[in-house]
Amino acid sequence: MQLQNEFVKNVRLYFEEQGEEWLDDLPSLIRYCEKKWTMKIGEPYELSINYVAPAILSDGTEVVIKLCIPGEGFQHELEALRLFNGKGMVRLIDSDAEKGVLILEKLTPGHTLASLEDHEKAAHIAAKAIKQLKTPAPAQTILPTTKAREENLRKQIISHPNGIGPITRDTLDRALEIFTYLNETSEQHYLLHGDFHHYNVLSSGNGEWTVIDPKGLVGEIEYDLIQFLLNRQTQHAYEVIGQRVETFTNELNLNKKRLLLWGYAHTVLSTAWSVDTNDGSYNEEFYRGIDIFQKLYELHFKKSDMFL
Repeated sequence: MQLQNEFVKNVRLYFEEQGEEWLDDLPSLIRYCEKKWTMKIGEPYELSINYVAPAILSDGTEVVIKLCIPGEGFQHELEALRLFNGKGMVRLIDSDAEKGVLILEKLTPGHTLASLEDHEKAAHIAAKAIKQLKTPAPAQTILPTTKAREENLRKQIISHPNGIGPITRDTLDRALEIFTYLNETSEQHYLLHGDFHHYNVLSSGNGEWTVIDPKGLVGEIEYDLIQFLLNRQTQHAYEVIGQRVETFTNELNLNKKRLLLWGYAHTVLSTAWSVDTNDGSYNEEFYRGIDIFQKLYELHFKKSDMFL
């Protein structure tokens, strides 16, 4: 098999030896799936860390097959797909938990929300998608809560006591303090996507849009919107993010104060995740977002509140 170079690089980077073994076994896994589901798997889409491709079942039904490295991340995605049960979310047709396989409905025409140049229209569509996803948190689930994101940031601080990339220790400490405050004062918990952004919202016909690729998380709706706020910025990032904040706050009846605080805390974490410790590179849009969320907060609320 001729695999996409970036895909191979990512799998090796994130999964190391396990990833190498999985890549070696990928051809036989594809043959296994074709036999088990009596399907023909086509050429893959542009890949990140999972092997995703269109497929046709023996009765002519078009589906999408997603091959993942078995583990916690896969289990959380499978759990989230089952819990959303097609409510605003791509429908799960079948799965093989042991081998990390998902068989999903194929969305047509399938272009992503990133294809819209109108940022305001995209924000309104995203708000509608979140309304469709809105589901109370289950009483029992294997999914982590936003407390796990707080703990991740805490571990990063321990590992990088002098700061990470462009992020100072003071900024890390402030973000952790805000994470802790928000988790301790959180009241309404929902089933969250966990990685909601433009590229995970696909057109599904008749002007409708459907969400894909949930990571699976439990927490406040406000938290689930931060990655969307960060993505697809322009040179007018402050204005674009500010407009999105107003759209989400109004259409989803959100707590703007908590939305902006989550924005600051998660943006620090996202920036930290993006830092390459080998060459010092990082996502500059995310880093710019830290200052934007602080300024938006200070525009609407008392400056001292952010420092709790």
